[in-house]
Amino acid sequence: MDEQTQIELEAAAFRTLRAHLMEKRTDVQNIDMMNLAGFCRNCLSRWYQEAANERGIEMGKDEAREIFYGMTMAEWKANYQTEASAAQQKDFEKSFAENVGDETK
Repeated sequence: MDEQTQIELEAAAFRTLRAHLMEKRTDVQNIDMMNLAGFCRNCLSRWYQEAANERGIEMGKDEAREIFYGMTMAEWKANYQTEASAAQQKDFEKSFAENVGDETK
């Protein structure tokens, strides 16, 4: 497989993942994704933002999140986010420290 084809396939897989999380699995909570997989929608949008910034494209956190959520973060929370349990929050603190740490500062 040539490099361009690989890039196109990876991009297609990413677009499918984004659409899947945005349209089909709005029930999946970010905290559960983070606790189980070590990343969530916010991580994906941050990686997108960082890739844009590395290429000289100005993009802030809110803009990147809107691209990934299909709406503002406030709208997403109002429509889809549920209250996290104490156990989920405790697991999140550990997962965040292990997987993200100070990268978001």
